[in-house]
Amino acid sequence: MRFKNRADAGKQLAQALIKYKNADGVIFALPRGGVPLGVEIANALQLPLDLIIPRKVGHPQNPEYAIAAVGERGGLVCNEMEVARVDQTWFDEKVVAERQEARRRRAYYLKGRDTIAIEDKVAIIVDDGIATGLTMEAAVQDLILANPKKIIVAVPIAPDDVVIKLQQEVDEVITLKAPGPYLGAVGSYYDSFMQVSDEEVIDMLLEVV
Repeated sequence: MRFKNRADAGKQLAQALIKYKNADGVIFALPRGGVPLGVEIANALQLPLDLIIPRKVGHPQNPEYAIAAVGERGGLVCNEMEVARVDQTWFDEKVVAERQEARRRRAYYLKGRDTIAIEDKVAIIVDDGIATGLTMEAAVQDLILANPKKIIVAVPIAPDDVVIKLQQEVDEVITLKAPGPYLGAVGSYYDSFMQVSDEEVIDMLLEVV
């Protein structure tokens, strides 16, 4: 399974979600990479688009290595073994800082627009792919706090073990990748996987009709 770009992946994922067209639901995209897919899916299903913004907490000695992920509402998912090995005061402060950054980004991307109410509605969380699953789990935990009727995770690519884990936490997981070995990086499944800028996110959010 390969995709030309994120828009192509979004179109294909929209077809896999077509049963939710005109449902009482909301598409939640993870910025930045999930937004191009979210736009395609929201327009195809004629559903509103919002953002869900989990933030990784990187290891103090290797910031690229995530030991936890936090959500805006209070969701927190940890690699318990790694978190136990770092200074707890540092970790607590980092969690607060990343949660504040998530809220700052929401204000920046959405320019003051209110979060769409999701209580008793279908929440479809969309990203361009999953590697470890840490940020997606934080996004799920954050949406659980908003009391949706159903939570669906929809991604083109995810490792089989992550899919199995998420299936225990949400109502449905939809992927386009056939079961089998994971190529090691989300970008390996795309012909074009250019970084999405903040400005592009803002512009794309205006494309939802």
